[in-house]
Order: sequence, then structure tokens, then C-alpha cells
Amino acid sequence: QVQVVESGGGLVQAGGSLRLSCAASGSRFSINAMGWYRQAPGKQRELVATISSGGSTKYADLVKGRFTISRDNAKNTVYLQMNSLKPEDTAVYYCNVIAMYDYWGQGTQVTVSS
Repeated sequence: QVQVVESGGGLVQAGGSLRLSCAASGSRFSINAMGWYRQAPGKQRELVATISSGGSTKYADLVKGRFTISRDNAKNTVYLQMNSLKPEDTAVYYCNVIAMYDYWGQGTQVTVSS
């Protein structure tokens, strides 16, 4: 059973920064893409950023230039550096890991105050 554990959320003022981490463990298969999604109250879960095993990245337009996704393949860990945070970035952030199947973390709350 693959375990996906996020950390690094919290409360920050607008304009501030946070760094999220997500570690995957227990996979018998190679981990392919890893990514971050978010869900704000009353809204659907949306893509934030993804990164392939080879390092190719994809970002949602709303976070381009502010967020940076990276990964450490040796540690099966993905990071999300979030800068210039805005109140509209407030959401629960979920880590997604694709190995043989799709796996999700429990989510970490990010709150940006104005």
C-alpha cells in the first residue's frame, strides 16, 4: 500500500511564502508523475502543478511565475514552493502520486490572509 504524506501548510499573510512537501512510500512500482492539486471551499479540486519523473513540469495559469514544483526521485518526494501568495490561494492542497495507480494524500491546509 502506497502512503502519501503532505506537510508544510499553514497560515501566511498575503505576499508571503510557504513550501509544501509530499513523501510517497511503499510503492512496489516506479513513481511516474507527482503533483499538487487544491480545493477551496465550495469549489472543485483543481490542478496546481505536476512534474514527471524526468522533470517536465506543468502549471496552472493562476500560479505560473509564483509557484515552483520540484522533486527528489531518490526520496520519492515532491515539493511546492509557493511565493507571492494571495488570499485566493487559500485551499486544501493535495499531493497526487502516480505509480501503478493514482494515490492521494490527506491534504494540508493553506490559508492566506489579506
